[in-house]
Amino acid sequence: MASNCHTLFGMAKIPADNHIRSMLDPVDPRHLQPCFDATIAMLRQRGGLAGFERLGGRTLVALDGTEYFCSQTLGCPQCLTRKRSNGKLESYHTMLAATIVAPGNSNVVPLMPEFIAPQDGHDKQDCERAAVKRWLAAHGARMAPLRPVYLGDDLFACQPVAEAVLASGGVFLLVCKEGSHKGLYDFMAGATPQEMTVREIRNKKRVTMTYQWFDAVPLRDGKDAMMVNWIGMSMTNAAGKVTFRSAFVTSLAVTPANVGAIA
Repeated sequence: MASNCHTLFGMAKIPADNHIRSMLDPVDPRHLQPCFDATIAMLRQRGGLAGFERLGGRTLVALDGTEYFCSQTLGCPQCLTRKRSNGKLESYHTMLAATIVAPGNSNVVPLMPEFIAPQDGHDKQDCERAAVKRWLAAHGARMAPLRPVYLGDDLFACQPVAEAVLASGGVFLLVCKEGSHKGLYDFMAGATPQEMTVREIRNKKRVTMTYQWFDAVPLRDGKDAMMVNWIGMSMTNAAGKVTFRSAFVTSLAVTPANVGAIA
C-alpha cells in the first residue's frame, strides 16, 4: 500500500519514529507559534470565532496542566522528577495547555502551550503556576484583542496569577475552594451574600440553580490583598437534593443579569 509520504511528499524512504524524534527534539517549540497565530488570524478574518464569544463578546480561554509522558526507566534533561511511595524516582513531562472553549460548542481551538520543564537559573522545579505566568507574558498581548476570560482550577486562584492575568489585558474566572482560601472564606463568614434562584430544565430534568455572590472581597490575607468578586452556585434536583456545588473568584463585574452566565 502506497504511503502519503511517497505520494504527497515524494519521500523515497520513510524515517523511523526514533529518527523523527531525534531530529525534532532539539527544535525549540517556539518555532510552532506562527502556526497558531495563522489559525487565529484566519478564524477572526472569516468569523470563525463568533461561535465562541460569550459574556458580551468575550473569548473564554481554559488553562490547565496535562501530563503526556511518565517513566521510571527513561528520562531526559527536560524531564521533571518525583519520588513515588515505593522509593523509585519517576521522570515525566507536562505542559500548560491553553484552549479557546465555549459552553454549548463542541469545538475547541488550541493555542500555543507552555512546557513545564527545568528553567535555566532556577533552583526550584518548574510548576503550573510559573508556567501560566510565562504563558501570559508571552501570549497575553496577542490575545488581548479577543477580550479573553481566563478559566482555571483552584490551583490558579492566587494573587500572583490573578495579577498576571490583569496585567496581560484579560480577566479571570477561577475555581475557588474553601480549603485552600481560608482567609477569603473567613472574611465572608457571617455576612449575607446577594442571592438569586432560577428554575431551569437541564438534560430534560427540572433543577433549581442558586447563585450567591459577594463584591470586592480579599483574595488572601494581608493589606496588599487583591479584591475580587466571589460567586457560589449550587444545583438542586426536583427531590430537593443538591447534586452539584462550586465556587469561583472573578474580576468580572457580577450582577443578577449575568451571574448565571458567568457561573
